[in-house]
Amino acid sequence: MSLSATAQLIDDQALDSAINAAIDRIAPTWPLDRMIAVNPYWGYVDQPFTETAKHLAHSAGSPMTLSPAWYKNAWALGEITPDALEQARQEMSSGLSTEQVISALTDTELFLPPAPLLADSLDAQRDLQHEPAWCDTITHQIAQFCAAYFDTDQADWRPDQTRPLYASWRTVLKHDHSVALLMKAADLPAKAARLAEDPYQQIRQTLAQLDMPASEIPAYLQAVLMRIGGWAAWCAYRRWQARLDGKDETSLVDLLAIRLSWECLLDDGLRHNASVWSQWQTDWFSYALNREDSAQQPLLIWQRAQEMSYQQRLISQLTGLRNTPDLPLPSVQAAFCIDVRSEVFRRHLEAQSSRIQTLGFAGFFGLPIRYQPLGTEAARPQLPGLLSPTLTVTDTSGDAAHDTVITRQRHSRLQSAKRFGTFQSLPLSAFVLVESLGLGYLTKLVKRTLPGNSALVSDNTTGLNAKAADALQPVLDARATGGVAHQATLAHQILTAMGLTGHLARLVLLTGHGSQTRNNPHRAGLDCGACCGQRGDVNARTLANLLNDPEVRGRVRDKGIDIPKTTWFLAGLHNTTTDEIALFGVDALPASHTEDLIALQTWLRQAQAHASRERAPALGLQAVKDNPKALHKALRAKADDWAETRPEWGLANNAALIVAPRSRTRGLNLNGRCFLHDYDHQKDTEGTLLEQIMTAPMVVANWINLQYYASTVDNHRYGSGNKTLHNVVGGRLGVFEGNGGDLRIGLPLQSVHNGEQWQHTPLRLTVVIEASRRAIDAVIEHHEIVHQLIGNQWLHLVRLDQNQAERYVEGQWQPWSSH
Repeated sequence: MSLSATAQLIDDQALDSAINAAIDRIAPTWPLDRMIAVNPYWGYVDQPFTETAKHLAHSAGSPMTLSPAWYKNAWALGEITPDALEQARQEMSSGLSTEQVISALTDTELFLPPAPLLADSLDAQRDLQHEPAWCDTITHQIAQFCAAYFDTDQADWRPDQTRPLYASWRTVLKHDHSVALLMKAADLPAKAARLAEDPYQQIRQTLAQLDMPASEIPAYLQAVLMRIGGWAAWCAYRRWQARLDGKDETSLVDLLAIRLSWECLLDDGLRHNASVWSQWQTDWFSYALNREDSAQQPLLIWQRAQEMSYQQRLISQLTGLRNTPDLPLPSVQAAFCIDVRSEVFRRHLEAQSSRIQTLGFAGFFGLPIRYQPLGTEAARPQLPGLLSPTLTVTDTSGDAAHDTVITRQRHSRLQSAKRFGTFQSLPLSAFVLVESLGLGYLTKLVKRTLPGNSALVSDNTTGLNAKAADALQPVLDARATGGVAHQATLAHQILTAMGLTGHLARLVLLTGHGSQTRNNPHRAGLDCGACCGQRGDVNARTLANLLNDPEVRGRVRDKGIDIPKTTWFLAGLHNTTTDEIALFGVDALPASHTEDLIALQTWLRQAQAHASRERAPALGLQAVKDNPKALHKALRAKADDWAETRPEWGLANNAALIVAPRSRTRGLNLNGRCFLHDYDHQKDTEGTLLEQIMTAPMVVANWINLQYYASTVDNHRYGSGNKTLHNVVGGRLGVFEGNGGDLRIGLPLQSVHNGEQWQHTPLRLTVVIEASRRAIDAVIEHHEIVHQLIGNQWLHLVRLDQNQAERYVEGQWQPWSSH
């Protein structure tokens, strides 16, 4: 293959195909205020995991394993067993001997350079000790422009947002001399003026100018776009949202044209053997020639061996013979989100009494809603990012006149807050505020630095006084949702999916969850992913209000589910930072349930103490773990400290999703590593509920799992770096690490690393399902995305049948073997 030959012309269809191949590989990233976990490899799920690892290693220099030193340590500690290593080696058919795989651990690090661009070859000729690098300057220029272009909340100046991204950037660059002066490239504005006006034409023009062969164009375009992967992910989010609404969005193509234009702008036109272009062609040829090599292959075997070692321990727990006596009819049923943090609390809550039954269900509780606080125009989704809301929930006091008064008061408060917020955003405002407002404001600033002990305060109450906040509750308006009949249908569907179709307890607690933290741009990432990065109290309260409605209950009874008059639904919010459970609607509880409530509150406090004690060592609170009061105070202090970078560990160390009756896992210590979704296949003869689980919660769990995975193995590209250096972009778009560079996506380093070692072990999700082969196979066959996730090993599937297990490998069920 000669890369110096005249560029091969490609037709429009081939170019479109190459462009689409590049942009389709980019997974979206949600804004900070709606931050949900995203599988950053989502665009590759149609390819095998190992092939993607090889591709990303070469195109982006992105590893999909940790360093050799990590696996060497795990091997020495026995966390990776010899049996697992041998099974992994055989499964991956690598051709490497066991001795060769072990010897690969002699290196401590693995360096993976990205595919070479012309800018890299130019930087190789620069004195980077004394001159800025072109690659860094290009990224900075694009990032700063995108930050201003996409901003709607923060910037005082914005480029022309009425024009497409590429067109606006081209116009700015024609008149911007900052890069030209910095890089001593006076001809840049003139060159920019000669760029094509259309992004597609500019892409074609650059490919021809650089003499890129048609066969290499798809790989080249992907390599180019990966250099600005953070902003590419933001553009992919805009495209994702547009497609949910049946539309499309082209900023990803514009961004590709922008980054590619810089390669064109840097080309000096020289083509002799010592030219920058010739050096780049030589580098690209070498890269293309070695594209099939995989230096990561031994580490991928170690990675699979570590996953197998965990699976061996987990399956042994789940299939071990245990004495599981029949439990009495519960006096309390408590539904929690499947979030791994709920596993710890559920275990300790059940330990308080055999009359407590807990169950796991997606934290949005099946409600396809957006939430619009009373008296505001803002509306936010309260369901997984994979879905689009169809219903709107708002607040009411139950009195229309009172709602009007609250709305008017809230408008006034929010307008004042907005003016104050604008004042704060002005240059030097931190100093101006103290001078203008006096030492009283300085006192407030000082107080914020002192240790706090505040309870979790809901953002839903912003602009409300305490009395108004207490009076409001979120409800589905019957008229806006198609009437009571439609509400009853929704209630019946949710109860059926949760398995609450009979034997309902006197109290049924619907528990959403949320995190308590201050000064944390990534706070939403610690809240409920099933609620689109929001706290789950709105969903829990809305559903409780719906199920307590007498008219809805009557209609649900007609559909076959009899909710006893003695059953009352309570909503709660699990504060995952402090393990406190706040209860809502207690004042409306019938007097007949007073003793039930007292018992529940006692059990919740005891569970909180035990759960906090279990979590304390990982949070650095080992010294006070045996002192409940001191521990609770320390957890509150972490939650209130605006300098705290690790208020909690979120979903770190997640490793498995278990879809089975609670009797399968009750009493087992799963160490807060498992998503637990209740499911009884004997009540799901048609496999309808299993299909819902495998196409929604399983996919969401995969997104969470692989976000933590990618943020650990490659925090440079798929994580957001050091929290202490973050600057928020556009009010909520994302963060820069420092004052520029690419938009940082994924989890901060402090979310997966404690400063000394990784707190998250990156393992692909193991999904364990107790159901028939026929039912599982049917879902895999009828849903392409499920087939891809399983068949391409983006997750591992295990089936339980009584005390036996089998795994799904290459389309076949194989008996589980621990040896």
